[in-house]
Amino acid sequence: MVGALTGILDQLASLLSPSDAALLLDCRGGEATPVALGFAAAGLAVLVAVSGVHHNLADGGYAQRRAQCEIAAQVLGVPALRDASAALLEARRERLGPLVHRRARHVITENARVLDTVRLVREGEAREIGGLITASHASLRDDFEVSVPELDAIVEAAVGAGALGARRVGGGFGGSALALVPRELLPQVRDAISGTFAARGVPAPPVVEVVPSAPGHREA
Repeated sequence: MVGALTGILDQLASLLSPSDAALLLDCRGGEATPVALGFAAAGLAVLVAVSGVHHNLADGGYAQRRAQCEIAAQVLGVPALRDASAALLEARRERLGPLVHRRARHVITENARVLDTVRLVREGEAREIGGLITASHASLRDDFEVSVPELDAIVEAAVGAGALGARRVGGGFGGSALALVPRELLPQVRDAISGTFAARGVPAPPVVEVVPSAPGHREA
């Protein structure tokens, strides 16, 4: 997006992700490694619910958080937060201050969740990643503060109806949320999300099943 200090994730994921797989991206070295998900074999599906809240990553919030992470790296004495440990973060909590500490904690714990997710999927334990997905949303909501009430409501409704995990996706401050759902529970998770919005007197968000598709390419 023009005017936003964004990274390379969306662009490379769109170009390099194979079908039925995730993409493990090392933003420092540029390595992109496909990770077969095995959701179909595990009886799982992915739902995406659109919150209806438009987000604008060029309005300053994204740049502010990037700057806060850069400050945290300087205080921790590392090139980037990926180089910091949880122990180092806690040792310098007071020097960071509450806000910057929370921002750094999100990044450090999120990196760990990504690696744990890849490990579990590769071990054939796709159903075990649900808790990591929901923990990711909690961290995005509380430490990075990039969620909105509508996304929180989608996540809460989905998990309450049987989704193994759910989180907001994208740059934050709006957009969509995804849920990892046992296939037999798809109808009730959809109904729970729709019912949450109906109870607020607003139209239910679109809720669609999605699958990782082949990357973008040029048609001959």
